[in-house]
Amino acid sequence: MTTPPTAPPGGVRVVALGGGHGLAASLSALRLLDTQLTGIVTVADNGGSSGRLREELGVLPPGDLRMALAALCADDQWGRQWATVLQHRFSSDGPLDQHAVGNLLIAAIWGILDDHVAGLDLVGDLLGARGRVLPMAAVPLHIEADVHLRADPDRLTVVRGQAQVASVDGQVVSVRLDPEDPPACPEAVEAVEAADWVVVGPGSWFTSVMPNLLVPQLRDALERTSARRALVLNLSEQEGETEGLSPTDHLEVLAAHAPDLRLDVVLADHSLVDDAGVLERAAQSLGARVVAADVAVARGADQHDPARLARAFEGFLRAGIQ
Repeated sequence: MTTPPTAPPGGVRVVALGGGHGLAASLSALRLLDTQLTGIVTVADNGGSSGRLREELGVLPPGDLRMALAALCADDQWGRQWATVLQHRFSSDGPLDQHAVGNLLIAAIWGILDDHVAGLDLVGDLLGARGRVLPMAAVPLHIEADVHLRADPDRLTVVRGQAQVASVDGQVVSVRLDPEDPPACPEAVEAVEAADWVVVGPGSWFTSVMPNLLVPQLRDALERTSARRALVLNLSEQEGETEGLSPTDHLEVLAAHAPDLRLDVVLADHSLVDDAGVLERAAQSLGARVVAADVAVARGADQHDPARLARAFEGFLRAGIQ
C-alpha cells in the first residue's frame, strides 16, 4: 500500500464514485467544502486517447482519472495552470493527434513507478490536488451491454466496449464487466470503508456510474460501510445511452444492478421532482429521501453548476438529512 498525500485537517471524509464529466462535477463541488476527498474512477474506457494508450501500453485508461485530477487542482495560479496543461490535447497529422497531455504524463509515471496508485498520488502532489484519485479496479476492464437496437428493437443485442455502449443507437437494458470479478483497488475499498459520506453520480449512467457498482469487492464495501450514501441524478437524458429514461427509471436501473445497496439521499434538481411524488416513492424504496435543489448552470441545462451543487451537498453533509 502506498502512503496517500497529506489530507487537510478535519473535514468530512467524502468518497465520490463515477467517471468523466459527471465525477468531475461532483469533485469540483465537493472541493469547495470542508472535505477530505477521494475520487474513485471507472477504468473501462476504450475510446480516444485513453483507448489508444490502453491498447499500446497495457495500462489502465487514464482519461477519466486525468479529468478527476484536473477537477481537484488547487485554486491558485499553479493549480489552474496545471489543470490547463493536463487537459490540453495535441492537434496534428501525426500519432500525437488528440492525445491529452495528462494522459501521456500519467502513463509515463506509471511506466516509471510500475504502481498505478503511487503514480496518481505523485501527479496529485504535482498539481496540488485537493484530494486523492484512485481507480476502481486494479486492471483495465471492458463493458458489455444488452441493448435493444433501434434497427432491431425486438431482439437483445450484445454491445461491447464503453465507447460503443455510450454511443449506441438504441436502449441499453443492462451492463456487466469483463472480467466479471476484477480485483478492486485496495485503497479504494479502504476509502469507502472509512468514509463519512459516499457520493454516487452524476454521469453516464450505464458506462460511468453502474461500473463502480459491479466490482464485487467495491460493491461489498459500499453495502457494508457505515458511511451515509448519496446519489446525484443527472439533469437530463443522455442521447443513446439513457434516452427515454425518466429519473425514476435511473433509480430502477441502479436497483437492478446493485439490489442490496441502500441510499440515504437522492439529490435531484427541482426540475426533476414531480408533484405526484413518484420520484420520492422510488427513492424511499432504496431507503432514501429526495433532496431537491437548483443545481444546474441554467434552467434546462444538462450540466451541474459547482457552486450550486456545493450548496446542496453542504445542506446534508454536515447537518444530516433531516
